[in-house]
Amino acid sequence: MTDKKRQLPVWQESILLVLTAMVMAVVVKTFFLQAFYIPSESMEPTMLVDDKILVQKVSYWAGDVKRGDIVVFDDPGGWLTESESRRATNPLQKTLEKVGLFPTGGHLIKRVIGVGGDTVTCCSDGKLTVNGTQLDEPYVLDETVTKEKTFEVKVRDGYLWVMGDNRGNSSDSRVHLGDPGGGQVSEKSVVGKAWLRVWPLGRAGLIRKPSSFDDVNGK
Repeated sequence: MTDKKRQLPVWQESILLVLTAMVMAVVVKTFFLQAFYIPSESMEPTMLVDDKILVQKVSYWAGDVKRGDIVVFDDPGGWLTESESRRATNPLQKTLEKVGLFPTGGHLIKRVIGVGGDTVTCCSDGKLTVNGTQLDEPYVLDETVTKEKTFEVKVRDGYLWVMGDNRGNSSDSRVHLGDPGGGQVSEKSVVGKAWLRVWPLGRAGLIRKPSSFDDVNGK
């Protein structure tokens, strides 16, 4: 007669289940999905303050960031406003944030306008051009604001030119043009691509890339 396999006490099984769930959550956060919230008005009207979104990382395993993508990235240095730097405050929120179960703060979210090798130009009429192709940007809150600062930049390989959809209230590449690095964001600092809005429920759904960049030639 064989001995029965010894079972763990219920309390030990419960602890093991919780630890397993936390490890799985960390793996998901590290390699696949991460929750974020929108901290400011910089991406209006596409995203509103306190929208909760999921960012997927699979598309960027090979570093293939596309024009038109909305990306979450680490602060290149001095870009974060006070509202954007807001983080979890109590110990429970901080723990859940680390394992990906609480929306993360302390990052920026912008739309990619140019990738490495692109020339981005702006503009007397508010219309950006990328590699000589003028963009139609229906997602921009007020296109006329864009013309307030003219520029022509060549995006370095491995870097991105990013701008908020609310051009009049966005700490983006255009605003930091005169800073070290010329307002360009390293692809290495990108956490992932905005993929799904999960809250509020009335506006939940996939976040789709616009057709504005379909005719742009280049990489």
